[in-house]
Amino acid sequence: MAEIRRLPESLVNRIAAGEVVERPAAALKELVENAIDAGATRIAVVLDEGGLDRIEVTDDGCGMAPPEMALALERHATSKLPDESIELVATLGFRGEALPSIASVAKFTLESRVRGAEQGWRRVVDHGMVIEDGPAALPPGTRVRVENLFAKVPARRKFLRSARSEYAACLDVVKRLAMARPEIGFTLDHAGRTVLSLQPAQDLTDRVAQVVARELKDNGVAIDQQRDGMRLGGIAGLPTYNRGVADHQYLFVNGRPVKDRLLVGAVRGAYSDMLARDRHAVLALFLDIPPEDVDVNVHPAKTEVRFRDAGGVRGFIVSALRQSLASGDRRSAQAPDAAAMGRWQSEPVREVAPALASIFSGRDWSRPSTSVREASQAWRAYEGDVLDRPQGRAEEAAPLPESAEDYPLGIARGQVAQTYIVAEASDGLIIVDQHAAHERLVLERLKAAGAGEATARAQALLIPDVVEMDEVDCDRLEGAADRLADLGLAIERFGPGAMLVRSVPHALSGADPDRLLRDIADDIAKHGESLLLGEKLDLVLATMACHGSVRAGRTLSVAEMNALLREMERTPRSGQCNHGRPTWVKLRMEDVEKLFGRH
Repeated sequence: MAEIRRLPESLVNRIAAGEVVERPAAALKELVENAIDAGATRIAVVLDEGGLDRIEVTDDGCGMAPPEMALALERHATSKLPDESIELVATLGFRGEALPSIASVAKFTLESRVRGAEQGWRRVVDHGMVIEDGPAALPPGTRVRVENLFAKVPARRKFLRSARSEYAACLDVVKRLAMARPEIGFTLDHAGRTVLSLQPAQDLTDRVAQVVARELKDNGVAIDQQRDGMRLGGIAGLPTYNRGVADHQYLFVNGRPVKDRLLVGAVRGAYSDMLARDRHAVLALFLDIPPEDVDVNVHPAKTEVRFRDAGGVRGFIVSALRQSLASGDRRSAQAPDAAAMGRWQSEPVREVAPALASIFSGRDWSRPSTSVREASQAWRAYEGDVLDRPQGRAEEAAPLPESAEDYPLGIARGQVAQTYIVAEASDGLIIVDQHAAHERLVLERLKAAGAGEATARAQALLIPDVVEMDEVDCDRLEGAADRLADLGLAIERFGPGAMLVRSVPHALSGADPDRLLRDIADDIAKHGESLLLGEKLDLVLATMACHGSVRAGRTLSVAEMNALLREMERTPRSGQCNHGRPTWVKLRMEDVEKLFGRH
């Protein structure tokens, strides 16, 4: 057997670097977190070649004295744990491995000056070897420069991505940390170009809108919910304001950016009956939870967390998001499509119009009776051709009531293409997709009538169904049996590798118990608890609502249209259908006036 020996310090640091410094973005994250923990009010980041050639982070924080700088470059040395209570840590970084790990795989320059000191100090480490240690001129604060990352570790360097990809990862890191600390100003320069410039912001939603998308503030709802010592804040995009990828979901726990499967699953569950499966919500959520209820030390880069009560956390996030989105009620991402509006404004004159113009050209107007008679005959033929074609349907318009503000979706004026309801509001024109709108109304009706609560109403099976499964899956389902029984799904163990299904929720009476249990077992394995049953009920109800709603192509009377509008005004989440598409859009009067050049 080979002799056990201690590894040299340089190799130990390189091994640690493999855990902490996976790529330039990981090194940048550690440096910016240090600047935040130092109490900085402004942080400037400079990158070259996506961080492969240079990463520079400058802050105006508390700074370090020369002895502290030397100690900071030793492993497991930190100022962020005042005692041994690691479970109560409140800072972003605390392991004490980042700086020596980075310095072991790059040329590392650390410059710092304590506020009030006459001069600063510089310490340069080249791949683990100190090559310079002396005074330096700089303002109070700290500047860290990392050059030629992995230059002497070609095996690691060749596995890095292109400079463009590494830059994108670095930008994402800065954005997430900037959202977590709106009171700090951030700048990011890449290849001599300023990419990000954020002034300190008092309002969290303002900072999120600056970083994610400015239109998010107008197309989102503010989140502020509390339960059992937990608080959830931030901003959640309306279901109609969605993206094709989940890259625009920013999640934070106690001010720390995380990428946690439980939180991602909670977001998906909250939007389950409001978004199509291939669409993703846009949001930034900030969860504050007592430090003793969350373990932030389960990953070297601290990007994952573990909750003491994972089920309680997920349930809180799902209910908080749904309540906040319901408070938005009828709101929708209402801006008309820009391309469609552009085509509308630049729409050419009908092809017959030039022919009409030719009637009045090339005529001898010295014989007015003949010319006018010919023009009159041509105009009547043109008028008949245009006006005899039915373009839509409408009935006699009722005047807007004096209390028009009580009818935000307006009064129906007619129906176009047997699909779209046109209504007049006090401040604009409303266009409603009748099928999408009624689909949402039917779904909410089913829930209110008991389908949402009546999951507890069980449909007993005449003959209990035996579902054979893996023993591990059976163990998972058995552990969740009480929770499933509350939802109407009564199951019990039937030997090592089978479950007995005695009843299913009333709304799932036609469901296949075999597939249902397998999906729930998969969900428990993935998220640690069973919330998929509730989501499956929503999906079943959504399917029922789709088949039971008013279809496109059906002619509606004005009374039916108005009844639909009034119910939409009373129904939560009526701004989007069950698949996340808007149910109505609005053209404000100023928009209509612009179309006709009146503005």
